[in-house]
Amino acid sequence: MNARTPGARDKLAFLLSLVPYLLDRRHSTVAEAAAHFDVTEEHVRQSVRLIAVSGVPGDSTQYQHNDLFDIDWDSFEERDEIIITHLVAIDDSPRFSAREAAALIAGLQYLSAIPEQADRDVIGAVMAKLTRGASGAPLQVAVEEGVADNTLSDIRSAVSAERQIEFTYINSRDERERRRVDPLRIDSLDQNWYVRAWCHLRGGVRTFRLDRMSDVAIIDAEITHRAGDVTLPDTLFQASDNDVSVIVDLSKDAVPLIDEYIASTTANADPGRVTATLRLAHMANLGRLIVGLPGNARVIEPAEAREQISRWASRALSRYENDSASTQGSANEHAVE
Repeated sequence: MNARTPGARDKLAFLLSLVPYLLDRRHSTVAEAAAHFDVTEEHVRQSVRLIAVSGVPGDSTQYQHNDLFDIDWDSFEERDEIIITHLVAIDDSPRFSAREAAALIAGLQYLSAIPEQADRDVIGAVMAKLTRGASGAPLQVAVEEGVADNTLSDIRSAVSAERQIEFTYINSRDERERRRVDPLRIDSLDQNWYVRAWCHLRGGVRTFRLDRMSDVAIIDAEITHRAGDVTLPDTLFQASDNDVSVIVDLSKDAVPLIDEYIASTTANADPGRVTATLRLAHMANLGRLIVGLPGNARVIEPAEAREQISRWASRALSRYENDSASTQGSANEHAVE
């Protein structure tokens, strides 16, 4: 297919696209630029010559040499190579600081580390642009692969192949059991990964947290239940008839943070707070949930719940004082094993 020659109304848009392209590539040939933008090589040459006489006037309102773009004319005329040697205006645009760029690069590294990430090349290109475009050299950062990453990869394979999996699971009450499930779907919430599955031991759909799973094995047996055969609610956690209810005095700002657990709310004497009824799978799940909302939540009843918070805080304080590892587990969720 022959390259097209842009019309007059396309020329400005083309010039605005060509300059960032040349800056990003640092070095390009006329042929490469023409192929990238699907225009003729002669049109690229004309545009480059126009760029070389473009700029921003200084305080005198008259163009001086440093107010114009410049290119390596020898490379351009002799070898059809485009190299911008002097920039104007663009250098004054806001840039990420070195720390900001490092933080974004770390996040992109984590994203690219997710198994079967389809856009790793694109993510790599974005990281390279952040490195070049920062106001300073970003700090060297690296995201270590977690234990759950390998588990996630195995489960993805099982879901794709519609194969059952077996694993050892530690539930929220620190009980260890061997489970055999039909994996149906993988979800994530905050920094945690979960698998929705039909549990053959429980005879129903259960949600398992990946960092509580170990010794995961794909079984050479086809799943007996598929996502279309069972009901998978839109929310990750669901209430159950076996849930326990806890009444708390809660800051309105904290309501969105634990909305999954709230069954109902009523007005409070303090306009900035509400009285909320929480539904939890187990009373033992309450400790980390409340402690994770310092100053925003106070347990009112039942008495068992207040005692649970007191015991949880005492255990945590004791471990902190002994400089030992922090307590295992997390705030427990509805329907999460």
